[in-house]
Amino acid sequence: MPADYFILAAFSFLGSIVFGATGFGAALVAIPLATQFVPLKFALALFALADIGNSFSVGLEKPKNAVPGEYLRLALMILIGTAAGVTVLVNLPRAAGMVLLGGFVIAYALYALVPRRSVRVIAQGWAWVAGFVGGVTSSLFGAGGPPYVIYLSQRGLSKEAFRATLGLVTMTSISLRVVGFFLTGLLLDPDVWLAAALAVPAALAGIAVGRRIFVKVSMVQLGRAIAVLLLASGGALLVRALY
Repeated sequence: MPADYFILAAFSFLGSIVFGATGFGAALVAIPLATQFVPLKFALALFALADIGNSFSVGLEKPKNAVPGEYLRLALMILIGTAAGVTVLVNLPRAAGMVLLGGFVIAYALYALVPRRSVRVIAQGWAWVAGFVGGVTSSLFGAGGPPYVIYLSQRGLSKEAFRATLGLVTMTSISLRVVGFFLTGLLLDPDVWLAAALAVPAALAGIAVGRRIFVKVSMVQLGRAIAVLLLASGGALLVRALY
């Protein structure tokens, strides 16, 4: 088994700690790091398998706390966005994919670092935009979470409703991503499944650790630490792709 697969498993563990603590973000952390060692399409396929177990674990925690209307609006557009994103992905040159991923990661990290004193409740119509954009970024970068989080965090939901709705939305998004990757052949590579034999157990261990961190660490501090990590990994991607 290649040594790089053990490194990928370590990234899976790290990303899943973030997922267990926040309810999203495993691939957002793991994939930029992984693409320093393997092609983007390989990393996307691998972490789709690692994420699917995580998403069901969080998504089925307390589904009755979710808001059905919010979930349905997002889910419909996630389906459309995923189809569009997969279509672009299979035709995307490697260097272009790395530049786009690096730029996306840095943009989200900067957004996460900007302090926001008050949250304005936005119209539910923004769900159509958030769902579509999340579906596209889920397929292209393995990171549909940020658009969903940005939308749901500004809908005036309780903490319980927010986590439950986000969990179901993320579970749907990752499930559709896995289906799309099967249909396009990205998940038919036996090397992906060999790497997943290490990455999936590492992911399950990471999410267990993340749940413990959730109850002990300030979410503000955790969010800032993740944002700094994303800035570093996104910057490294851009440097590697451009130079």
